[in-house]
Amino acid sequence: MSAHLLILPILLPLLAGAVLLLFSGARLAWKRPLNLIACVLLLGVTLALLIKAAGGETQVYVLGDWAPPFGIVLVLDRFSALLLVVTAVLAVPVTLAMSAGTDRSGQNFHALLQFQLMGLNGAFLTGDLFNLFVFFEVLLIASYALLVFGGGRARVAASMHYVFLNLVGSAVFIIAVGLLYGLTGTLNMADMAQRLATLPAEDVALARAAGLLLLLVFAMKAALLPLGMWLPAAYASAAAPIAALFAIMSKVGIYAIFRVHGLLFGDHAGALAGLGQTLIGWLALGTLVLGVCGMLGARSLRSLLAWQVMVSVGTLLAGWSLGTAAAWQGALFYLVHSTWLTAAMFLVAGVVVSRRGIAEDGFMISQRIASPAVGLAFLAGAVALIGLPPLSGFVGKALLLQAAGTAEALFWILLLVAGLAALLAFTRAGSTLFWRGEPATPRSSAVPMPMAPVWMLLPLSLLLVLAGDPVLTYLEATAEALKTPQALIDAVLGARAGGS
Repeated sequence: MSAHLLILPILLPLLAGAVLLLFSGARLAWKRPLNLIACVLLLGVTLALLIKAAGGETQVYVLGDWAPPFGIVLVLDRFSALLLVVTAVLAVPVTLAMSAGTDRSGQNFHALLQFQLMGLNGAFLTGDLFNLFVFFEVLLIASYALLVFGGGRARVAASMHYVFLNLVGSAVFIIAVGLLYGLTGTLNMADMAQRLATLPAEDVALARAAGLLLLLVFAMKAALLPLGMWLPAAYASAAAPIAALFAIMSKVGIYAIFRVHGLLFGDHAGALAGLGQTLIGWLALGTLVLGVCGMLGARSLRSLLAWQVMVSVGTLLAGWSLGTAAAWQGALFYLVHSTWLTAAMFLVAGVVVSRRGIAEDGFMISQRIASPAVGLAFLAGAVALIGLPPLSGFVGKALLLQAAGTAEALFWILLLVAGLAALLAFTRAGSTLFWRGEPATPRSSAVPMPMAPVWMLLPLSLLLVLAGDPVLTYLEATAEALKTPQALIDAVLGARAGGS
């Protein structure tokens, strides 16, 4: 069974989603526990894979008994295992939050969640460029339906922009894959990495164009300026638990940039080394500025959090563009922190909407929520996202600033300004939602939102700090492996048919 553990993060949600879809007409009382059980099992599987990956050996699963580079392979290393766990941890509280009643507003949420998890996990595990495209499409199709879950004009309008841009991105993706296949004769990323490094001089220009197209697609999916303007409206209009799940969506594009660029266009890639890295760095800083402006101008808590996601995207890719293992270690820590804490705050926003009557989470009406528990959760999440000590946001930013050094003065300034802007924005939000005005009266038709899922995610910020030594050791090894991927390449191309 342990030999086949690597495929379970894909098979488990696939089977659970199929069963839930097969019994789509069944009562929610049956769907909810089945979905939750599948998510808990997935969490157990991913934790087991994380333990396996922590040893440093790359695990390769050969599908169909076709040895690489001709067959499809799944690849588990520290980086993919980390993202699997981040996603699985997120799935459990999201399921609990939706099961409190939000899932009554539409059909097949529980099946769609499982298919979304399947697409995410497949994207993190695949060692094949075409199957990365396939899993992107699986998770995007599920996300289209989840975005409009519950209906409403704002959600439909936001989804149209989201769908259109991603369809264009998918077309560009397949063109880039076709160009790279034509140049190298392979789709296996490890094999492609070796062939690109020894590409004839006359083919380098075409390979550079294909690589830039890939970066364009990943930048759009990560919501990088100027291709990320779909994100604020989409995240702010989605149901709170779904927006919480989408906290991992932009990270898929960031994962792809780390993984694909590190393999195909890293320091070992000859004439293609460092392709687009400087450009991505400048666009990341622009995204950071845009996110700061959006936070300061936000008119609701969900909108504020959506712009905070943009800030995190800019921060992560600016850290990536620094190109050092230390910067990548800080970026990976910040990735984990920002995903879990942003999701927790979207769930807090859902609680605010359910308890604040017609004002929902808007800042234009002063109606306060007289609940110390909700206020404390908001305060804890805000402190973490702002980057104040002693929570994980401070550690992530400190690692990035330390790695940047004094030579990157602009990055220092923008990251510190982003923290100050977040402090101002969240202070304004907190005073409006929890301090000023008369106590809010919930609408009788409001769907209740429990606090338990919030408290499942918020303590993870403190846990990342308390477990700082093993976490940072793991991330340091992950960053080093991403910078020098030869061990992964050798493991994939050395895998034999009939097992890993």
